Amino acid sequence: MNIREIELPGIGKKYEIITKSTDKVVIIIHDDGRRDIYYFDQEDYEEAIASTTFDDTESRQIAAIIGGMTYAPKALETIEMAFDDLVIEWSKVEPGALAVNQTIGNLNIRQSYEVNIVAIIKRNQKKIHTPGPETLLEVGDTVIVSGQRHQVKTIVKEILSRRDG
Repeated sequence: MNIREIELPGIGKKYEIITKSTDKVVIIIHDDGRRDIYYFDQEDYEEAIASTTFDDTESRQIAAIIGGMTYAPKALETIEMAFDDLVIEWSKVEPGALAVNQTIGNLNIRQSYEVNIVAIIKRNQKKIHTPGPETLLEVGDTVIVSGQRHQVKTIVKEILSRRDG
């Protein structure tokens, strides 16, 4: 597979993909979170014959399906066993969440939930790889969490989501 990444100033990024079977697919990721996907005629790479648009949530759900998070083909069972129930989830810190204006260390995330925060994308798009215990979580931050499925769901519900009541 051949992938070409192109910056689109003021719009986002464009990815041109030529698959092993010579299909051409173009994905445009807009700065507002939308994703446009175009499929091209194999006889004429300039002629898009199908397209669709997904919002951010839909895109992540489709990525999980394609990436095998919801169903793993039988051929991949041995790989899945090696990773067992490991998942990686992207979740925004919502207003009113317990995590707002708290550090990772203060929340005792690793010990209490047995998950790891792999990275954080701040609202200003600054990326923090392998954040430490002193890293502050703020409303709108996108937190990338890895762990067992049930533990990741628990931290998203209890720490990152809006608390009612």
